[in-house]
Amino acid sequence: MSELKDIITANIEQIIAEGETFKMVVTGYSMLPLLGYGRDTIVVRRTAANEDIVGRIAMFRAVDGHIIVHRVIGVKGDEVVLRGDGNLAQCEKCRRGAILGVVESVIRESQREVSCTSRWWRVRERIWLAMPMIVRRYALGVIRRLANLKRK
Repeated sequence: MSELKDIITANIEQIIAEGETFKMVVTGYSMLPLLGYGRDTIVVRRTAANEDIVGRIAMFRAVDGHIIVHRVIGVKGDEVVLRGDGNLAQCEKCRRGAILGVVESVIRESQREVSCTSRWWRVRERIWLAMPMIVRRYALGVIRRLANLKRK
C-alpha cells in the first residue's frame, strides 16, 4: 500500500509541477464546513513561489508523506503554518517547497464549480473564520453528525 501511495503522490506532484490543474474528491472532515467529505471535488493549481498564499487553501506534502489540504494561516520566511477549518487547535508546519498548489475552485455535488476567489466563497470563509472557537466547536459537532447520518 505504501508503494501505491508513493506513486500517487509522485503523480500528483508531477501533474501540478507541469502547470496542469488536478482534481481530487475531498476525503476528510478537517476542512468542514466549507469542504465536505465525499461531497466536494477540489481543483488544485500550481502556486508561484512569490504568490501570497495566506488565507488560501493549500495542498501540501506532510513530513510523513501524506498529501493534506488545509488553510494557510501564516508564512514566516520559508515556514508555512496551516490548519484545517474544522480543526480547532491542531496546526501543521511545512516548508514553502512542500506546498504543491492552492485550491482554485470547488466542484459541488450539483456539479456547480465555485471559484475560491469569488465574493460568495470569500464571504463564507470570513463568516466561518470570524466565529468564536466555542461556536465553531459546537457547529462542527452538529455538521459532523449530519454528515455521518447522510453517509449511512
